[in-house]
Amino acid sequence: MNINVLLVDDEAVDLEWLRRRVLGSGLNLQVAATANSGFNALKAMEQERIDLILSDIRMPIMSGIEFARKAKEIHPGVKIVFISGHEDFEYAKEAIKISASGYLLKPVEDQELYKMLGELCAAIERERDQDRTFTEALTLVNEELLLRWLNEISPEQVEGHIRGFLQTLFKTGTAAALVEIDDLEWKTGDMPEEERRKQIQKVMAFIRHFSMEMKLGTFIVSQPTRFVLLASVPETAFLELLEELIRAVRGISPFSVTVGVGGFALDEEGLRASYRQAQAALSAKWLVGKDRLIRESRVHPGESRFAGARTDEILERMLKAILQYDLVTIDDCLLELFYQGSPLAQKNDVYDLIIRITTQLHADLREINENLYELLKWDSHQPVLLFQFETIHDITSWLRKRFFELSELLYVKKQKQKRKLIQEIMVYVENNLEQKMTLKDVAAHFDFTPNYLGYLFKEETGRHFTDYLNELKTKRVCELLTDPTLKIYEIAERMGYKNIIYFNRQFKQATGMTPGEYRKTKKI
Repeated sequence: MNINVLLVDDEAVDLEWLRRRVLGSGLNLQVAATANSGFNALKAMEQERIDLILSDIRMPIMSGIEFARKAKEIHPGVKIVFISGHEDFEYAKEAIKISASGYLLKPVEDQELYKMLGELCAAIERERDQDRTFTEALTLVNEELLLRWLNEISPEQVEGHIRGFLQTLFKTGTAAALVEIDDLEWKTGDMPEEERRKQIQKVMAFIRHFSMEMKLGTFIVSQPTRFVLLASVPETAFLELLEELIRAVRGISPFSVTVGVGGFALDEEGLRASYRQAQAALSAKWLVGKDRLIRESRVHPGESRFAGARTDEILERMLKAILQYDLVTIDDCLLELFYQGSPLAQKNDVYDLIIRITTQLHADLREINENLYELLKWDSHQPVLLFQFETIHDITSWLRKRFFELSELLYVKKQKQKRKLIQEIMVYVENNLEQKMTLKDVAAHFDFTPNYLGYLFKEETGRHFTDYLNELKTKRVCELLTDPTLKIYEIAERMGYKNIIYFNRQFKQATGMTPGEYRKTKKI
């Protein structure tokens, strides 16, 4: 495969001289593009895979150094050689800082240029061979075996099959990263299964291609929406490329990805530890937010000094207060949690406590079919703010607002549900008014106890259920009394009254007249 070269110089004559020399070098080089400015050169890099750049160091508007920095952001592994005059020595020192691969002084001798190009071509070919070794090694090893080894499932049985591959990784050091597609459920919930599968495949194929193109590392499919990357570049470059991957996925897909990454390792146990760290980091996505890189998690469940019964008791009181819309008690509980005896001295203690609080509240709310994260729209708010606050006071203030909001949301939701229930009860009563009906009958129909249903009805309407029922019955009797074809005793039986005397007494108590007197007033 040819090595693609990008030539950059604002002088047309010098640019043509470079082009002719590169093509006449006899090396495996291809001039992929030429550019007369740093801006045009960056555009060329976005369109072509560039392995080697020869650039003038002194150019107007964007200097060669500025261009090189941006070029490294696009492709951290690209080789860059600067060409300049003697008076640009200060630039040369800057070139060293950004890891330039070479520096040539004008006028450049052909042999000097060819010697440097030859050394760089050899280095690029060695890197390509190493990449091929990685790829070939993994084709000989079942990906499932490597995943089993990382997860410590029968590691001794598996290790012999993958030892050669692992040793290749440990020559330069490696780290594990887990890449997970975000929001898959709610963004694809209405999609046909085939379309959903295509969307996932598109993201997966892009990540695989990006990993190969940028020489990022070994790509393994762990789950349909989660992928493992084992670094084949230095730590700084690995992290920079992962950040670039996150931005790139955002640009080509309706989805984003979140990446959890562990520390760098030089041996088997270190790599397994890195994988566990990457898992722990990714599991913190719900708290710190998605569409981002999450470094090794600092949360170690079970080690917090807030894991005792005292914390459980406070959390139980706080949940009860949230459900009862008791804002004062919510505030009291938060202060107790964060100032037990004395303010928390370590940030890690604060983060441990936050995770404990939210996890417990979420679990408790699930018991009543509620979801903490959905109610608070946790994803869209991305409480990464919690990790930027500088004082415990700031954190407790933020949590206080959110839990007050949660309490109000639950209260309003409960009121709406209660209102809907009462409306359903009223409709049921009206539809069955001409049948014998009591509070006990209605409560049984709606699976409530009579006392509780009576309490809900009174709280919502301000009236006792029996008064409401009698009023409706009286109103219906009045309507029926206007029908001259109906006898009074027939109306009483129709409305569920077996005793005509009791019927007359109830009607007179409600209207001040007997049924007969009422009928006369209507001139029937």
